Amino acid sequence: MSKLKDMHTPIFWAEGHPGPLSAEGWTVTVGGLVERPAALTYEAIRALPRSIADARLTSVTRWSVRGEWGGVRLSDLLDEVGLQDRAAHVQFVSYREIYTTCIPLEVALRERTLLAYEFDGERLDADYGGPVRAFCPYLWGYKSAKSVVGLNVLDRSVPGYWEVRGYPDDAQIQAGRVHDVNTHRWRHIPDGEVIEFLD
Repeated sequence: MSKLKDMHTPIFWAEGHPGPLSAEGWTVTVGGLVERPAALTYEAIRALPRSIADARLTSVTRWSVRGEWGGVRLSDLLDEVGLQDRAAHVQFVSYREIYTTCIPLEVALRERTLLAYEFDGERLDADYGGPVRAFCPYLWGYKSAKSVVGLNVLDRSVPGYWEVRGYPDDAQIQAGRVHDVNTHRWRHIPDGEVIEFLD
């Protein structure tokens, strides 16, 4: 059992759980407004410089979990493929291509925005978005797309799965109460990335 499951971190797939997913044969395509489109296998992603983000994934449904998310900085990956001048947003495409979402390029380039494949040193399984997921602690969790198979660099934001259903595209984390999965307590948070609780 994984640490995320041990802590009873919610498992939620809006488009329906895909069942077990294997890292073997997993590929993430990178395209759009890039100089060198790429298709990166799981092994190729693991071979890129590894970064750790000690940060929280915070859901709009009001829970938050902290750990050491391991993966590749999105900025490093985008450096590999090169950005065209019109690049302004990054779109994530999940397994089966039902779920998509976009984040601004400036957020994609921030230090703790990752393509993550680990939590506290354990490989992510499909329950929590493995083999490879987006991790963006700066925005509500619906921007951290699970089981990513594609990255598209775009000149504008394209509404994704939740955005067309009324969720705000900017996904700014708002003050209020959240359930801290790590301590199983309800805590108050300020606006923005959840770094410290107010109580």
